[in-house]
Amino acid sequence: MEEKTNTELIRGGQFIVKDTPCEAVFTPEDFTEEQKMMKEAVTDFVDREIWPHKARLEKKDYALTESIMRKAGELGLLGVAVPEAYGGLGMGFVTTLLVCDYFSGATGSIATAFGAHTGIGTMPIVLYGTEEQKQKYVPDLATGAKFGAYCLTEPTAGSDANSGKTKAVLSEDGKNYIINGQKMWISNAGFAEVFIVFARIEDDKYITGFIVEFDPENPNGITLGEEEHKLGIHSSSTRQVFFTDTKVPVENMLSERGSGFKIAMNVLNIGRIKLAAANQDAQKRITTLAVQYANERKQFKTPISQFGAIKSKIAEMSTNVYVDESATYRAGKDIEDRMKLRLEAGNTHQEAELKSIEEFAIECSILKVAVSEDAQACFDEGIQIYGGMGFSADAPMESAWRDGRISRIYEGTNEINRMLTVGMLMKKAMKGHVDLMGPAQAVVGELTGIPSFDTPDYSETFAEEKAIVENLKKVFLMVGGAAAQKFGAELEEQQQVLIAASDILIEVYLAESAILRTRKNIKRFGEDSQKTQIAMTQLYLYNAVDIIQRKAKEAIVSFAEGDEQRMMLMGLKRFTKYQNQPNVAALRTQIADKVNEENKYPF
Repeated sequence: MEEKTNTELIRGGQFIVKDTPCEAVFTPEDFTEEQKMMKEAVTDFVDREIWPHKARLEKKDYALTESIMRKAGELGLLGVAVPEAYGGLGMGFVTTLLVCDYFSGATGSIATAFGAHTGIGTMPIVLYGTEEQKQKYVPDLATGAKFGAYCLTEPTAGSDANSGKTKAVLSEDGKNYIINGQKMWISNAGFAEVFIVFARIEDDKYITGFIVEFDPENPNGITLGEEEHKLGIHSSSTRQVFFTDTKVPVENMLSERGSGFKIAMNVLNIGRIKLAAANQDAQKRITTLAVQYANERKQFKTPISQFGAIKSKIAEMSTNVYVDESATYRAGKDIEDRMKLRLEAGNTHQEAELKSIEEFAIECSILKVAVSEDAQACFDEGIQIYGGMGFSADAPMESAWRDGRISRIYEGTNEINRMLTVGMLMKKAMKGHVDLMGPAQAVVGELTGIPSFDTPDYSETFAEEKAIVENLKKVFLMVGGAAAQKFGAELEEQQQVLIAASDILIEVYLAESAILRTRKNIKRFGEDSQKTQIAMTQLYLYNAVDIIQRKAKEAIVSFAEGDEQRMMLMGLKRFTKYQNQPNVAALRTQIADKVNEENKYPF
């Protein structure tokens, strides 16, 4: 692909006001040979070490989870994102997403252990640690010699992460902090030896992060609760962790006093996009299993894959993962490009990664919400296609459905993330990082002006779809702009309006990402090779328009009245006009026929 120049690098959230050329996005078809080899290596590992043992992993075999993680560490898979100076592979951000994607597809138990260790267990030290801290802890974490865990959540501190009651008091000799408190839902707690612990010093406004070592032979006031009994991720070790006069050397404070909340939020941004990646190969595997079952299962002397009701499900499952993948790798490469630019400008690796991910925090939240919900829908439909067998614990659908449910809670609930997307975008606008005011005013002018009655030329492939996405952006600007003007600083209290606006933003980003990927591949591979991808893109856009119409109307009637409401509803009708609406049943049939013929998810 053509390299983007520095001047073409966009800021996070700018997609809502800018036209992105399809040549500028990264797609899975752009994987380098090195990335393809990494994908193959990870897939081979999963198919050899994890997939055959799914039954054991459903029976709380924590020892197996630890064993698999150690083998992954020996192969270097736990250190992909860690710089080479600290024992890692030092690969780019896209490659770290790719490894997370394909390592996580077999079972949620291993996906959670991997994500908790490589992400929130290791990255706080990589990104915020001193040189001495990184040299001391990161090499062991990168190789799996030791495992990490992240102790943030407490009984009274969930979504409000800064409200934790765990205390850290400086000892009389000034050499240690003494930590007392309770943490819960701590992934990997049963075999972790390095804890990232958040506690409040005195009456500080914000919590502080600490690196706390744990040796079962010398527990230092640390005790573990029993393994939690959970709906899913059965072999993911999840325990409460209690600290009673736990001594932590003062040099183990992570970053500065009171910076814990900032650390927690920035690490969660990384976790959100990686969680999106972690839910993709899982969707592909479940779609493949569902298709294979549907091709073999006969009712009324016909494979059920040939029935329209089943084709509809297979088509929607395939479409969602294609679109999710398009959006995730688009955002991942934008982050990687921003990191490269910052490194060239003289930033440290820490500064470059932190600032680049923070720049695209909106996209990270969008992806976390969209992909986790698509994955849950995929697993649910997998059960339905299997019918009665799907409800059996002996079939793979049941465990996937249970494991998938946690993704809507991890890394900030989907409700929190929805509100964050709009809130962060508004803050970017106030800082002048994204010009929302100008485009929003232009939309208002368009609403009050005389509409064009010219018949547009939609002869080029995706010309109308591209125009529709541009109009859907206007829907967001219309709704978001009017809501911001009405509520001002109190907008963040209007949660139902924020969530509706967020759903518009999410669908715009996902639909546009699919269009850009498919257009780019049409240009380089030819239209004939992309017929099913075109159908999937059109199907997703059709669904997106429907969602946006509903969510925008919900928001408009919730805060606008009289002439303003009538004008906005008329604008909504104009901006969601679909001149040549596709035959949705035909699109689904076309997609399902291709997937059924291949007997797997083939894209």
